[in-house]
Amino acid sequence: MSLPIAEFSQVILDSVADGVFTVDREWRITSFNRAAERITGIPRDEALGRPCCEVFHASICETACALRETMQSGRPIVNKSIYIVNARGERMPVSISTALLKDAHGNVLGGVETFRDLSTEVALRRELAGQRGFADIVGQSPAMRRIFDLLPRIAESDSTVLIEGESGTGKELVARAIHSLSRRRKKPLVSVSCVTLPDTLLASELFGYVAGAFTDARRDKPGRFARAEGGTIFLDEIGDISPAMQAQLLRVIQEKEYEPLGATKPVKADVRVIAATNKDLKSLVEQGAFREDLYYRLNVVTLKLPPLRERREDIPLLVEHFIQRFNRLNGRDIRGLSEEAMRILMQHEYPGNVRQLENALEHAFVLCTGDRILPEHLPPDFRREGQPPALPTSGTLAEVERARILDALKRHGGSVAAAASELGIHRTTLWRKLKRYGAQD
Repeated sequence: MSLPIAEFSQVILDSVADGVFTVDREWRITSFNRAAERITGIPRDEALGRPCCEVFHASICETACALRETMQSGRPIVNKSIYIVNARGERMPVSISTALLKDAHGNVLGGVETFRDLSTEVALRRELAGQRGFADIVGQSPAMRRIFDLLPRIAESDSTVLIEGESGTGKELVARAIHSLSRRRKKPLVSVSCVTLPDTLLASELFGYVAGAFTDARRDKPGRFARAEGGTIFLDEIGDISPAMQAQLLRVIQEKEYEPLGATKPVKADVRVIAATNKDLKSLVEQGAFREDLYYRLNVVTLKLPPLRERREDIPLLVEHFIQRFNRLNGRDIRGLSEEAMRILMQHEYPGNVRQLENALEHAFVLCTGDRILPEHLPPDFRREGQPPALPTSGTLAEVERARILDALKRHGGSVAAAASELGIHRTTLWRKLKRYGAQD
């Protein structure tokens, strides 16, 4: 015996795992499936006929209702992350999608919204963060736990993020974690190092150009902002850009638009900006070297990554993480470090932070022929016997770092590349440090 169409439709809706409800043109709920009852805690009989805002109490009901936007524009919304308040008064993360509800003749009868409970997913992410790390970021120290706790909340918003920290602390890893947790995760994450390109090339790289913009511009070339459309752009070393480039970036962040080189009209940009710097931007603003208005646009949400010397309790976890990685990459079976080798790693100052530790262990993998890393397998800069007696181990952090840098340069015959490799930092970082300490020839 076949069911009536309306009853058959309800049976289908009740078999769907996601919550589904429909509204008429007066925003009153006309259908409400079983999953919607389970997620909200509100029985179908109580939901039917009521305005949807009275049932859901969503974070967007008053200001940015997705269903209203769809019914006004005709455009569906897909997988938008919001919060609702259930019947117990609990705040629940959900992902919603909306569409128009039409009859057979194309007349709009109302709207339909589906929603998925994200509570388990969010709880799992937080649980993982509370264990040993988050994404590829490893740590259990209080400083890193605080960051792990903040990441899901930061990812939920679309606000600009500024990540501060020394070179090698993992700023790009944090940017990737934020993107992977955000509603933009299905769109690209595009990274740009602002320190490696001069202004003209950086502008072209970021904003692209149109055919005929200059002699060799035979066709349009989309920039990094265009490639990141709908996703996230990560601007590394933002503190090194010129005032002219600062003005262009301010326009993108403030007006959500930019002009490709040679274009006659602006292009809209739906891109989240995450910037990173190893400099003190606030000090640069006070010195007049960085625009104050851009600083405040970037500084909506700020994350400060601690240097490795301030979270030494994470070193054993990082060592285990890198040993597992290099074992996989090299087909090796190194079990760990000797007590003396671990003690050396724990006491090192790490001017190059996590990147320097990773480089030291990669160096050790090359020299180690057994199943355990010994002190002699570590780079010379890590071994006490490799340090000259005059090298200071006390004084200010800047004094110790300066002495280590000059010592590495001396032992490598002045080769910046070799010294930077030993210290675990990039050559441009070493040049900046030399300039800061007045140690350039």
